[in-house]
Amino acid sequence: MSTETSVQWVPILPSDELWEADATDVEVAGEHVLLVRLPGGTVRAYQGICPHQEYLLIDSEFDWERGLLTCGGHHWVFRLADGAGLNPAGCQLFCYDVQERDGQIYIGVPQHGRRYNRCRE
Repeated sequence: MSTETSVQWVPILPSDELWEADATDVEVAGEHVLLVRLPGGTVRAYQGICPHQEYLLIDSEFDWERGLLTCGGHHWVFRLADGAGLNPAGCQLFCYDVQERDGQIYIGVPQHGRRYNRCRE
């Protein structure tokens, strides 16, 4: 997750609206954010657009058992636990900080402006 200390915590949705092994696309500060609840309950938030050719990641294939996301555009594969690119290796989804408290999911929006990683094949 981000090491940026200057973030604005934005309430996204009630915790009970994101089930285990589920994903949703939300808009935060004008950008698509992919919000996922992993098996076991951990919530992660990533840039919602593929870093390859800007395909919406919510339209991807989710393999919850293996913990993988395969982009529906050109089949790039990312690990759901940390956003790391597996195919191609070395590509990384931007990860937002996430907090879950008082029945609400919050995303830490960095105030430095960078909320997107771009990778080219």
